[in-house]
Parts: sequence; C-alpha cells; structure tokens
Amino acid sequence: MQWTTWLAFFAASWAISISPGAGAVAAMSSGAAYGFRRGYWTTAGLISGIWLQVLLVAVGLGALIAASSTAFLIVKWLGVAYLVYLGLRVWKDSLHPSGGAIQVEQGGTATRRSLVLKGFVVNAMNPKGTVFLLAVMPQFLDPHAPLVPQYLIIALTLGFTDLVVMGVYTALAARVLAVMNSPRQTAWINRFFGSLFILAGAWLATFKRAA
Repeated sequence: MQWTTWLAFFAASWAISISPGAGAVAAMSSGAAYGFRRGYWTTAGLISGIWLQVLLVAVGLGALIAASSTAFLIVKWLGVAYLVYLGLRVWKDSLHPSGGAIQVEQGGTATRRSLVLKGFVVNAMNPKGTVFLLAVMPQFLDPHAPLVPQYLIIALTLGFTDLVVMGVYTALAARVLAVMNSPRQTAWINRFFGSLFILAGAWLATFKRAA
C-alpha cells in the first residue's frame, strides 16, 4: 500500500469511527456505567469485532454473507436481537436505580471480560460493517501487491482510530457519571442508553442486503 493510499484510508477511517452507531452507543454506555478506566475495556471488544470483520472480508466470508440472503439474515437478526437485549436490560435496571454508576451488568458489576465481550459482539454481529468494508476496502488495495500486509495495515489503522474515537466517547460519558449520580438521574441515564440500544437494533433491522 502506497503512502498516499494509506493517508486516504486513514482519513476515511476517522469518518468510519466517528460516525454514530451501535459501537458508539456501547462505548458511551460503558463509560457512563463504570467510568473511563473500566468502561474503556468495551473499546477493546469493539476493535476485536472490527478485526474479525476485516478477516471475514479478507478470506471471502464477507462476500458470502453479503451475497447469501440466508447468511445475511442470520447475522443481521442476531445483531438486532443482541442490541435490543442490551437495551431492555438497561431499561430494566432503570426500574431499580442506585446511586453512583449505572448498573448494566447483573449484580451491579462488570468484569473486563464481560465488557470486552459486549463490545466484540456489537461489532462482530453487524452485517452493515461487513457490507461497508466490502465496498470500501477494495478501493485502497493494490491487487498487484501482497494482500495480507495490506489487510493488516487496514486492520491496524481502523483499530487505532477506534481506540481514539471510542476513548473520547467513553470519556465524555464518564463525565456524565461524575456529575449525575443520584438514583433519579441514574434511572434517566439508563433509559436514555437503553433507548439508544433499542433504536440501534431497530435501525439495523431496516438494513437490507444489496441486490
């Protein structure tokens, strides 16, 4: 990959990371629930999910998901179900708020592993990401050069921009936690992020496979 090509992709990857979506909602909800230091672990999962998407596209499975209506629908509805599940879970917690952090996980705590897994599933079960990468990545690939190093560069670039952008989202939400920590405020924050998860699921449900 030539330097100028990478710079173009680097600019595009910022737009990809900044654009609002389920990943941004997941990062913000974790920041608001657990503060920056713990909530930031969700970003590790989000990046892992992106890397899986890049791998699927690289080995051709992404094209299969995009081309097969059955495979596409399976991945799509699994993603919808997971986002709605997260939203309903957060809404349920708003009925029994406690002071301080938003209780998103059972028992009021979240392990690093559970936060990473949450982020991973959000991005991995998103066929919109697969279709988007299938459309975008070929524009930055040199078919006459080895492809594996180019896919690695793309994956690392996307990981870096997400590391920064999702960190900002997490930090901003953590600031909300610092100033809004009464039980009543916690309940409304839960409802806000629960609604965002459900809306993200509904938005994904409307996404159709290209003909």
